[in-house]
Amino acid sequence: MTTPRLPMNRIREILRQKWQLQRTQREIATSVGCGVATVWKVLDRANAAGLARAQIDALDDRELEARVHGVRSEAERERALPDFAVVHREHRRPGVTLELLHVEYLEQHPDGYRYTQFCELYRRWLTGRRLTMRQVHRAGEKAFVDYAGQRPHLVDPMTGECTKVELFVMVLGASNLTYAEATMSQRGPDFTASHIRAFEYFGGVARATVCDQLRSGVRIPCRYEPEIQRTYEAMARHYGTTVLPARPKHPRDKAKVEVAVQIAERWILARLRNEEFHTLEALNARVWELLEELNARVMRGYGVSRRELFETIERKHLLPLPVDRFEYCVFAHATVNVDYHVAYDDRFYSVPYQLRHEQDPTVELRVTGTTIEVLFRNRRVAAHARSYVKYSHTTVSEHMPEAHRRHAEWTPSRLISWAGKVGTNMQALVERVLETRKHPEQSYRTCLGLLRLTKRYGDQRVEAACARALCVHAYSYRHVKSILERGLDRQAVLPLGEQGDARPATEHENIRGSKYYH
Repeated sequence: MTTPRLPMNRIREILRQKWQLQRTQREIATSVGCGVATVWKVLDRANAAGLARAQIDALDDRELEARVHGVRSEAERERALPDFAVVHREHRRPGVTLELLHVEYLEQHPDGYRYTQFCELYRRWLTGRRLTMRQVHRAGEKAFVDYAGQRPHLVDPMTGECTKVELFVMVLGASNLTYAEATMSQRGPDFTASHIRAFEYFGGVARATVCDQLRSGVRIPCRYEPEIQRTYEAMARHYGTTVLPARPKHPRDKAKVEVAVQIAERWILARLRNEEFHTLEALNARVWELLEELNARVMRGYGVSRRELFETIERKHLLPLPVDRFEYCVFAHATVNVDYHVAYDDRFYSVPYQLRHEQDPTVELRVTGTTIEVLFRNRRVAAHARSYVKYSHTTVSEHMPEAHRRHAEWTPSRLISWAGKVGTNMQALVERVLETRKHPEQSYRTCLGLLRLTKRYGDQRVEAACARALCVHAYSYRHVKSILERGLDRQAVLPLGEQGDARPATEHENIRGSKYYH
């Protein structure tokens, strides 16, 4: 069995700890990070080669390796190296391990390196790469979000004034597929809308979204437990992703997008430096044109483009897009008033009246451009179309107590219709009552009182009483009730013009008559 070829720095450390520090083989193995048997074999080889403590520092790595391991054979020197760019790319796929890749390597090169040396060579290859390449990103696992430090601008065609805008960048961890767009600001509506368009550009959603702790995404920044902004959290829940804010002042937590922003600045913004745009739409059309070129460029070290890598290893691992597009919303708190309505933006919306009797009648409002949802203890209790009429009331009858509901159901047309079922005189009297009041609601109680008289006196008597009341222009509940109580409804009713001649003038000595004053 051959001695594993350890790096020279580890061989020197093994010999130093044994000869200078007099440590045991097990202690040396724990310190250096190798097996006890490997330590034994290195020491045996060094003793067999007649190495002394003083010679270690004098020999360079090549000479020390030749003394400990012997000169490499020609076959060993010509042993095929793995294509570590392919190994690194395949290792990003879910479920693909280095052990599996080593087996596939041996299938092509049976006399190739064993697993330990294969892993060691791979780690050396990673050491020579950029620091950002040391992170292993599984396909479909993470998407990274940031804004570019360099800002494009729009030019007013009339005044020539320049307005700075933002460049939003999202990149997928495994394939490096990048999305970029210009927005007017980093505020919540623009921030959320950029995420939605990025997801639609990718055709799917990563399981986690890593963002900076900007105020549009994180309400309360914290190194350990940042509080996500409610709208951003609702958007993430709608698309099935999870928000993972990077630690403050730790750009390596999102090193992938830091590099993507740098590339976008060099290959998109730098190419726009001599171009002028008057609208955001025109700017984005050009940005997306350059973005397609960027994603189609072959990446050095991978040998394929971002788009090809995405189609090969990542697209099928993304979460599918939901059927409905997320609609931007804001959250607010409100207290249920005594009239079982909540106020938002000087408009009032009804909620179930039972909420007013809760110990804490505070509800949460989820407001979009078209709707308002009322949530109580994370359960929706009401939903309304959003009103844009100032100080208006939007009320659902099911939210009202039964007594209030019955009162609200009375309208002039309904009262007239019900009165018509009693008779034409009753209907005419109700119409006169409604006409003589300044506001219809002032007459509701009078009309309801007239209708209630039918339960005690019957429709026929009330109809006759209403006929008499109409003749004398007595448009009130008290007059009709008095007619019924006195039984005047049973007497014949003469037309109003004939009532003056119906009773002859009484002759009496105390009645002077009209002639007395002549």
